[in-house]
Amino acid sequence: MAEAQLFEETFTISDINAEKYDRVSRLSGTSSDGSLNFTLDINHELFPCTVGESINLVLANSLALDGSKNQGAETSWRNVGRQGTATLADMFDYVCYGKNYKFEEGEGEKESGRIKYFASFGGLLLYIDGPYRKLKGLRIDEIYMLVKRV
Repeated sequence: MAEAQLFEETFTISDINAEKYDRVSRLSGTSSDGSLNFTLDINHELFPCTVGESINLVLANSLALDGSKNQGAETSWRNVGRQGTATLADMFDYVCYGKNYKFEEGEGEKESGRIKYFASFGGLLLYIDGPYRKLKGLRIDEIYMLVKRV
């Protein structure tokens, strides 16, 4: 399982904005150690959240427990696990497939070692701001985001 996971952190939700879209809320929060800030667009009909709630967020490059990549259309990520095989998705409440698309270092952030990470899951965005050492395993690539309540 560890081979597939590129990032894992527990965040506490500090703000929820559901004003712009009918089924999408923008969550904001901070990691349990206070070193990371995140903003996440989430379908609140599928995964309702409340301020003060903690969630576990994992980013992985495969849903296979051994970290192997899915190959071919017959093993599309939507079909993985339907043949009775356990997957990483079985352990989470909300799963999305998307793409890491940008990393940024802002003014003065090189010295502090902080970077900004961006991913899109079919238009639902994830933004994480934090230390390079915690985000260094992420790269421009396709990614799975898995979320569950703590």
